[in-house]
Amino acid sequence: QVQLAESGGGLVQAGGSLRLSCAASGSTFSMNAADWYRQAPGKQRELVAVIRRDGTTTYVDSVKGRFTVSRDSAKNTIYLQMNSLKPEDTAVYYCNAKGVNTATMRPAIYWGQGTQVTVSS
Repeated sequence: QVQLAESGGGLVQAGGSLRLSCAASGSTFSMNAADWYRQAPGKQRELVAVIRRDGTTTYVDSVKGRFTVSRDSAKNTIYLQMNSLKPEDTAVYYCNAKGVNTATMRPAIYWGQGTQVTVSS
């Protein structure tokens, strides 16, 4: 059974940094792309960053130049490095991993459980 384990969230002061990880466990899933979303209280879930199969990345304007998404295919893990954090970055961050079920060779998508990021002013 495949599970996504998110980690790295926490409380940080404005201007600080955090690194989120999204690790896929289970031997039947090969992750090759992922999205990071966030949802602040009372707001809709927002797409923050994308890393595609070819390695290209896209960011929402509000995090450009501050956030970096990357992957380690050998570890089946996606990262979100967040620098120069602002109070408005406070949210629950979710990983949406995309890849292949290696048992069936069919596309597969999984969601992480979310990790809280709180930025104090």
